[in-house]
Amino acid sequence: MSSPADLSKLRINRDAPAAPVRKALGRNLIIFAVAIAIVAVAIIAMRSRAVPTIQVATASATGTASSSSGGATSVTANGYVVARTKASVSAKIAGRLAYLGVSEGSFVHRGDIIARLDNADLLAAVSQARANVTTAQASVIEAAADRDQLAREAARVRDIRATNPALLAPQDYEAATSRAAQADARYNAAAARKQSAEAALQLAEATNDNTIIRAPFTGTVLRKDAEVGEVVAPSVGGGLTRGAVVTMADLETLEVEVDVNEAYIGRITNGQAARITLDAYPDTTFRGVTRQVVPTADRQRATVQVKVTITDHDPRILPEMGAKVDFLVPESKKGVDVAAPARQSIRVPEAAVKTDSGATVVFIVREGRLVRRVVSTGPASGGFFEIRSGLNGGEQLFVGGVDAPVNGMRVKTP
Repeated sequence: MSSPADLSKLRINRDAPAAPVRKALGRNLIIFAVAIAIVAVAIIAMRSRAVPTIQVATASATGTASSSSGGATSVTANGYVVARTKASVSAKIAGRLAYLGVSEGSFVHRGDIIARLDNADLLAAVSQARANVTTAQASVIEAAADRDQLAREAARVRDIRATNPALLAPQDYEAATSRAAQADARYNAAAARKQSAEAALQLAEATNDNTIIRAPFTGTVLRKDAEVGEVVAPSVGGGLTRGAVVTMADLETLEVEVDVNEAYIGRITNGQAARITLDAYPDTTFRGVTRQVVPTADRQRATVQVKVTITDHDPRILPEMGAKVDFLVPESKKGVDVAAPARQSIRVPEAAVKTDSGATVVFIVREGRLVRRVVSTGPASGGFFEIRSGLNGGEQLFVGGVDAPVNGMRVKTP
């Protein structure tokens, strides 16, 4: 029989971790390090994406006082293209539109028929008036024959009485004379009725002619204001009644109406050259000339309206298009020193000018950051401010993309 085992030498090392525990610890450390790296990369990426993208504009510098710089801009203003000759063509009388012979873009000459109203009742009135004229003419012929007959009888009675007064009683002579006078009066009345009937015929024909709507001048139809079957009238009475049938304009008389700040109106004169840029074609300019400075100002807006005739006729120019007008500095006059140095004018968009702590400032974009700059501005005109001090021209200015720009903010441009 064997002796029992000696268990007194057995020991458990509780300080040394088991092999599976060591492997799990190493794996957790690796996962933690990878997670830290991912978080760091994400933070860096988020910070790079947090830099806002802004819109910028360049502070433009132009010469405005040099008498030899005929192409320099003195004032810029915004407005719209309008036609000097424009009309809403309507009927002279009320009626239902029976015919419309034009559409948008139709070119018509003066006197061309544009539309026609339903005139069946007026044609009947014209026919009745003509019949009345015929009846009145017949009455005139009958009255004339009766007058002539009685006048001859009165003449015979007068001759008999002159030859031998005893052969004719005085009352017979008076009766014959009276009948001739009455016949003459009846003829005059019949002639008057004929004139009245002819006047009624002219009225009926004129009323019927008023159902025909003609072009008042040579031009282009801009808009149809009514359709066949609708009731039209000289003035709108509400409901289904239309006022105008078409709106037309003479596109040869197109001009631009702009509102110029009254602080700059002294720089503009009649006949001054201008450069016109349409919002629809920003890369194309058209020549113009100042036709009129309207002799009144808008008290609420502190502006004066100026009308500029477009001298470059182009089919692309349409009424109601938005336009920008640059009024050019006139050529030098005799006796003016053409060698005088030009005064630079700095213009910036209105969106670039901000108010910060009571000061007028702009933010210059420099090396990816915003730099606050205090400036002095003149009145706004045409969406631009004239910068009197604080800029040299050519600076990149912040105009949008951040609600609250601050000095030193990191930004990026498109």
